[in-house]
Amino acid sequence: MESEAGTWLARYVISATGTWECPYVPDVPGREAFAGRQLHTVDYTSPQDFRGQRVVVVGGGNSAAQILAEVSRVAEATWVTMRPPRFMPDDVDGRVLFGVATRAAGGGAGGGVSDLGDIVMVPTVRDARERGVLHARPMFVRLTAHGVRWADGAEQSCDAVIWCTGFRPNLTHLAPLLPGGRHGEVETEGTRSVDESRLYLLGYGDWTGPASATLVGAGRTAKATVADIATRIRES
Repeated sequence: MESEAGTWLARYVISATGTWECPYVPDVPGREAFAGRQLHTVDYTSPQDFRGQRVVVVGGGNSAAQILAEVSRVAEATWVTMRPPRFMPDDVDGRVLFGVATRAAGGGAGGGVSDLGDIVMVPTVRDARERGVLHARPMFVRLTAHGVRWADGAEQSCDAVIWCTGFRPNLTHLAPLLPGGRHGEVETEGTRSVDESRLYLLGYGDWTGPASATLVGAGRTAKATVADIATRIRES
């Protein structure tokens, strides 16, 4: 590894840079033509930035639902999802999610967190439901200069689009180790790269271990990774 501090040699490398520095926005037709404001979840700071505007919120997860709940209080907000949103039961909170994630990461019986739904019904989201704004339209087919176009050809004007469409792993720093300079999701056995046996990846998603992008899952996969490397070093 080369750095400003010099060159470092290692028998094994663990990459745990996460996904938050690489926001994902789908390649929707017309994105370049849209004259309004486009921003990602990571750029969102306050609903007051959209007061009195017409806003389209795109995404089917917690960020989209929570941003919609806030923005809809000060703006004309439309929620758009690729598939119908899945709401968790009102009584599911952080303690329940922690328990489910722990059982799933440990190989226990039952499904994982995703089986409960995609959206936690926090107070602001429940309030949006009570106000009648917590309903989503199917994804539009393209952006136009001044809004979105729906599948039936109708157009809706808007001033801003907020992309709550998640993140992708940024693995450009590993390009020299991966065949063909592949980035993004890579093939692994547990957390170990199939293509480069000296490389381990932690915390990028379920492909690096059950619930590995959560605090619970990351801790479990990290322990297993360190144990595996320690064994290999002892046996070499």
